[in-house]
This record gives sequence, C-alpha cells and structure tokens, in this order.
Amino acid sequence: MSLQKLARELDETARQTASMLEGITEALEILAESRLSKDASVHTAVQMIVTALQGQDRIEQRCHNMALAVRQFALLPPTAPDSVYEEIWASLTLDELRVPALSGIAAHQSHGDAELF
Repeated sequence: MSLQKLARELDETARQTASMLEGITEALEILAESRLSKDASVHTAVQMIVTALQGQDRIEQRCHNMALAVRQFALLPPTAPDSVYEEIWASLTLDELRVPALSGIAAHQSHGDAELF
C-alpha cells in the first residue's frame, strides 16, 4: 500500500467516525429535551455518551495528524535520515504520539474499562 493510499484511508476513517456523530447527536438532543432528562440514569447515560464523543474527537484528530505525517513521509527521499522522520512525528499535536511509552497505551491496559485513547 502506498503512503498516499494510507493517508486517504486515514482520512476516510476520520470522516466515517465524524459522520457517526450526527446520529448520536440527534439522540442526545432527544434525550435532553424529553421529560426523561430529569431521570438520573438518563443523565448518567448522557454523560457517558458525551465522554465517548470526546474520545471520538481525539480519534478523528489522531487520524488527521497521522494522515498529515504519512503525506510528509511520502515526500521524503528514500535516503532521508531518521531525524527527519522523528521531526515530523514531533510536529504532531497529540501528546500521546510524541511519547513512545504512551502511544497506544490503551491496548496494553487490562482493567475492564473501555479506553478511548
């Protein structure tokens, strides 16, 4: 797979996760406007959905940043030193991508709770 194709796939992943939010947002509006919104369990569910939406926003941002990095990698000559690649990674805005020990850390934890980042 070429780096440009990989970048397009990352962009498409970000687009799909963003489009998923439209339905969830509509459901939240219904929950917030109905008389059920006074129920504590509905309020708790709404808060959980909002937290998940914040996680989706981070995933979308991460995909866009990785697509940008991939596009920059594709422009580099094969002889580019590793320091140039490291500089590209360091320029991304997500801290967990800058610190190798934190990158993908959710995959290494097992505490029963879903991790979004």
